[in-house]
Amino acid sequence: MKLIVIDIQKGITDERLYDFAGFIKNVESIIDAARKNGVEVIYVQHDDGPGTGFSDGDVDFEIADQVAPKPLEKTFVKEINSCFGNKELVEYLDKQKVKALMIVGLQTNFCIDASVKSAFERGYRVIIPKGTNSTVDNDYMDAETTYKYYNEMMWPNRFAECVSLDEAIGMMERL
Repeated sequence: MKLIVIDIQKGITDERLYDFAGFIKNVESIIDAARKNGVEVIYVQHDDGPGTGFSDGDVDFEIADQVAPKPLEKTFVKEINSCFGNKELVEYLDKQKVKALMIVGLQTNFCIDASVKSAFERGYRVIIPKGTNSTVDNDYMDAETTYKYYNEMMWPNRFAECVSLDEAIGMMERL
């Protein structure tokens, strides 16, 4: 199992997110549990391209301080929604013979959804701990409704196992 931390970057990690404080606390907890239990934490950052303000070298592109990687933890950059758009990440996971991915990050209805479905299509066991992804309001749904739509209706029993934070930590402890 690997823990994939997607797009928790300074430019989008703030109070606009659904349950911001809970989200940060839960992600910190799952990262700490992974590190304590020898589960590799892999970071993915989204790059919108030069001049967008959300690209390599821009402050908004950097991983949020609350969940920043340790010096030897791997970081991959993607330019499309799914983290599987990064060929080096795909090759790394294949070489490691990874069977399960625990996915956390931003935003629920964009890069997390795309990565969950791509992981499922690639045959991974996909695990989503409760409260470890979030999003902002959009023109069709508020952030809470969007979060619940994916975590309670779209992903469970289709694309992923959506489990409590304690259950996810327990999975890591039993590895």
